[in-house]
Amino acid sequence: MDNSKMGKHISSQFDVELKGVRNSVLSMGGEVEKQLADAIRAIKESDHELADKVLSNDRKINAFELDIDNACTQLIAKRQPTASDLRQVIATFKTIADLERIGDETKRIAGVAKETFSSEQQHLLASLENLGQLVLNMLRMVLNAFARMDAEEALEVHQSDQGIDRQYEAMLRQLMTYMMEDPRSIPKIMDVVFSARSLERIGDRCQNIAEYVIYNVHGKDVRHTSVETMQDTVRKPRA
Repeated sequence: MDNSKMGKHISSQFDVELKGVRNSVLSMGGEVEKQLADAIRAIKESDHELADKVLSNDRKINAFELDIDNACTQLIAKRQPTASDLRQVIATFKTIADLERIGDETKRIAGVAKETFSSEQQHLLASLENLGQLVLNMLRMVLNAFARMDAEEALEVHQSDQGIDRQYEAMLRQLMTYMMEDPRSIPKIMDVVFSARSLERIGDRCQNIAEYVIYNVHGKDVRHTSVETMQDTVRKPRA
């Protein structure tokens, strides 16, 4: 086999292996999305059994991370990727780390569903569910952006976190007011506060994944940059 054919063969093998890794990331993302959706539904329906299922299924997400991490390490060791290929592997490493952390936050959210709330406190759970639906939609969008390596959609996801932050802050004000009016409710309300915080953190994790997509597509690290810089990066031709 001449060098040109050998190079093409190695490149083809890398593409196949990288595609397998990407598919595994999407499977992991699908599991994380399902976990979050189940946690939110468990809160809405006060379903303790479903909450227990979410808590026990977290090990699936951990197993995905370990398997994909190992696959990426093998890719680097065997293929020694460079340029855009290396960016894809790096973006994958970072994405699965954030997906695993989203799974951890989801466990905390599911824990609230196992608590018993009075009829007067049910509206607080409704507010939590509303915030959860916004975050769930954000997760779905960023997974779609990752699947298609769509920098435009990734930018849209990144900017949508501002709406989640506003709703989170409004919910905190509501919860603080409720605790001042009824100090006996403080232990229960703090559970809701911690779950709302977990949802807000999931939004931040989705922002991170959006940044990895932009980095993969355009070859520029947009973390800690201004909105204008990120927009300019996305509008430029692909690297």
